[in-house]
Amino acid sequence: MPKVIALCGKICSGKTFYANKIKEEKNAVILSTDEVTFYLTDNEQGERYDDFAKRVNEYLMKKAIDIVRAGANVILDWGFWSKEERINLTNYYKKYNIPVEWHYVDVTQEKWQDLIKKRNELIVSGQEKYSFYFDDGLKKKLLDSFNEPSKEEMDIWYINK
Repeated sequence: MPKVIALCGKICSGKTFYANKIKEEKNAVILSTDEVTFYLTDNEQGERYDDFAKRVNEYLMKKAIDIVRAGANVILDWGFWSKEERINLTNYYKKYNIPVEWHYVDVTQEKWQDLIKKRNELIVSGQEKYSFYFDDGLKKKLLDSFNEPSKEEMDIWYINK
């Protein structure tokens, strides 16, 4: 039976890379909050990003039901920073008898710093238009909000080396 594959991980941990890596083998459609918000707002949402992203996520969660019912897997490519978000998503799809498979994209501190540096360089050079510049404010927001999942919460623990 098709399922929802939910990716959990920090900003810039390699979730999108991982999603693209597994989409063919999983016969999956990737639904990405960042992709939609950048496309619709040209990265101009500013302080309203959290509200806008919440609405986008709600829409994508509903759209995932249609895709699963059509016979394909869905990869939700957003971070699921809190345990509450992860529980809520699992319970949401339970109501529709849709299984959720949780994948955590883990990254070492050294690799994470390298990925942040590379992303920021690509953004500054204009080669990357659909990612956030990872500044100290965004890093603080992440570190204040991110709850690393337990091994028991996840079905797959992928280490981005």
